[in-house]
Amino acid sequence: MRYHLALTLAAAFAASTAANAQTSAKGDTGALQCAIGKVTGVGGSEQSVREYLATPARDQYRYLADNPIQCRISDEGRASACTGITTLRREQVSVYDQIDSSLTAVVARVELDHGTYPVLIAVPRKDVQCQE
Repeated sequence: MRYHLALTLAAAFAASTAANAQTSAKGDTGALQCAIGKVTGVGGSEQSVREYLATPARDQYRYLADNPIQCRISDEGRASACTGITTLRREQVSVYDQIDSSLTAVVARVELDHGTYPVLIAVPRKDVQCQE
């Protein structure tokens, strides 16, 4: 009787451990678990950031120079329809959403032709450091 009880408890424990491991694996998507972070690197429209990252390292400076970030500014002072890319140096950002495993959407203050505005941009996930 004790043998069956021990065997049943061991099986239940093993099943529970396996279920927890699967839940952890599914739940751990690598998403940033913070609301505020700092970014040092590049940011801009999703397409521009992907093109920049695909550009050979020797040509990335030229890509930055040829594709400055530009956004439409509404009468209310909201930036939208951004294209291009910019550099960020220890810029405090609000982490918005994970785009995919390599990019994260953040809201950062970006210098545009008409002034500095909060802009929703894509940044490489590896360049975001969460603040506690």
